[in-house]
Amino acid sequence: MAHYLDPLLRPSSIAVIGASASAGVGRRILETLLHGQYQGTLYALNPKYDDVLGVPCFPDLAALPEPVEHVVFAVSDHRIEPIFEEAVKMGVKAMTIMSMLYIENDMQPPLKDRLQRRVQETGVLVCGANGMGFYNFADRVTVGGFATRSNHIAGNVALISHSGSGMAGIMDCDERINFNLTVSAGQELSVGMHDYLDFALEMPTTEVVGLFMETVRKPDLMIQAFAKAARKQIPIVVIKTGKTERSAELTVSHSGALAGSDECHQALFRKYGIQRVNDMDELAKTLIMFAQPHSLAEGNLVTIHDSGGERQLILDLAADQEVDFAALNSETVAKLEEILDPGLPAVNPLDAWGRGLEDSDQIMADSLTTMLQDPNASMGAVVQDRGPLSRIYPEYLEYMKQANDATGKPVFLVSNIQGTSSDNTVMESTARGLPILDGVYSFLAGVRCMHRYRDYLKLENNNPEPVATQAITKWQQSIEQGQLIGEHEALEMLADNGIATNQSYCVDNLKNAIQSANKLGYPVVLKTAVSGISHKSEVHGVHLNLNSEDELKGAYEDLEKRLGPEVLISPMIDNEGVEMILGMTTDPQFGPMIALGFGGVYAEVLKDVVTLMPPFSAQIAEQALSELKMKSLLDGYRGKEAVNVGSFCEMASQFSLFAIAMQNQICEIDVNPIILGKDICLGLDALMVVHEENQT
Repeated sequence: MAHYLDPLLRPSSIAVIGASASAGVGRRILETLLHGQYQGTLYALNPKYDDVLGVPCFPDLAALPEPVEHVVFAVSDHRIEPIFEEAVKMGVKAMTIMSMLYIENDMQPPLKDRLQRRVQETGVLVCGANGMGFYNFADRVTVGGFATRSNHIAGNVALISHSGSGMAGIMDCDERINFNLTVSAGQELSVGMHDYLDFALEMPTTEVVGLFMETVRKPDLMIQAFAKAARKQIPIVVIKTGKTERSAELTVSHSGALAGSDECHQALFRKYGIQRVNDMDELAKTLIMFAQPHSLAEGNLVTIHDSGGERQLILDLAADQEVDFAALNSETVAKLEEILDPGLPAVNPLDAWGRGLEDSDQIMADSLTTMLQDPNASMGAVVQDRGPLSRIYPEYLEYMKQANDATGKPVFLVSNIQGTSSDNTVMESTARGLPILDGVYSFLAGVRCMHRYRDYLKLENNNPEPVATQAITKWQQSIEQGQLIGEHEALEMLADNGIATNQSYCVDNLKNAIQSANKLGYPVVLKTAVSGISHKSEVHGVHLNLNSEDELKGAYEDLEKRLGPEVLISPMIDNEGVEMILGMTTDPQFGPMIALGFGGVYAEVLKDVVTLMPPFSAQIAEQALSELKMKSLLDGYRGKEAVNVGSFCEMASQFSLFAIAMQNQICEIDVNPIILGKDICLGLDALMVVHEENQT
């Protein structure tokens, strides 16, 4: 199927500018294209030669017998500009530039900026600059100026990297992965990671994509690509560098201090099922695991060992990687007890090496098969170390094969360390669909990613659609007309839009305060409503549990004297529940983000919240809450009743729809605390910050 990047990634003709018979980039680019068996028309450009490596060579673009679709630059940066202009004039549609675009003592603006402006004006497609090219193994278009391994086989994995070494370090160093496409995006003068991802998702061979991401230059287009991957059910595994300091703009509300830049990227990944890993080793292992041909089942991991110590180690490492082991049912336990040597407990993870007699290998194989047959087992692993000189014991392969043949579930062979030698069995077994991996921690990262992606695909109604209502329209117009949004208006606005909040009255004299208290009934809460005070408790602007008119009078006089006459009066709510928080902040790249979790006065100290990208369903909210450190408080703690988590999740989902609807008027919202109990889910305080253009 045709794609708008075809002139760049699968062109019908290529000219290498600066091709050379001498050692260097100009020669390697041509060698790489020839070795990759490029099927189109290929030319070399260099006035010194009639041919280079058997490829016809011409002095310049004008001398070519026909126009070319794509040119690759292998010349110094000070020569690029005039050649670029000539290429555009000749109708060239795409270019690859690997150099840095830096000229010493250059004029202003510098070369990179000048060339980027011309690229945007002309619409030419550019891979780079400051990259390592690309390798479209599926279509035999390999454009690279650096050494690469010679045994690439077109496969089912795509890898797109902002870092050239991030691409080459995986593509060239691990023969277990067969790529259909790898790209070093570089400076993204015109073609960005989102474009390459879209291309990869349209390739019929792509089954998993890896990203080495440094930044997102065009958020809307990246989101579109992520959404396409989710629709096509193609998993994406990402390294995201740059866990930056929290944005200085997000400082007014508690939520602003809770949802920083990296949390927003994490929320983006969660929304579209993108699986995040920590380093290149985890990325490579996870791509291998997703690329193997066997479907993941329901349930969790089972592993078999020949060491009690290494079995204990994997339990510790799995806790760090948030990986669960399958709970074996009674039938499986009974079968294992019949198979195992006396004294070995039938548990998962399983140490199945007992007396070491002649039947020990069959015991290991039968034990793994039995565990993998359990309906609670999603995948299995033989976690046993390599032999002398890093050799693979052939018996281990038999364990894997028997278990996989019996169940069809994924099975991996994992050792704690590879050592300094290698064994061709690693490649052979991985190619047969039974991967051999080294490093338990990175393997467990892959397990986590596979399980989470499986569970992501099962979620329904991930993205409820916001609906325009009369209440939304009313408040949008009010804010745009300059209405001030204090706490009273914020609570009222939330209530108008289906988010339960405490009733309140805003008054500016004692008489009205007393009348309001009589309407509400004692006890009441009195809070300052003076404009400009965002966090009332910090200025002692709150009086709780006022039980009489005299107490109300004393509290009002205190606030009036210190802060001003404007106050908010509301019922005192019995605080027997758990204090929660809902907040919205506006990320400069991705727009509204929602923080949900434990609130109250300790919200910023505890920071036990999750950031989600709206809109989202109650089901997504409930899944997010399960990851909180203090989640046991929601289930009832030390005799307390469990709270109604479902009501909070419904509120969070409705809040996410409200935040999307009001994103052009409001940049921050803080609903904190929300009292959540068995029979209550009620927002007590609210803070809203309108966009600067709506402030009067």
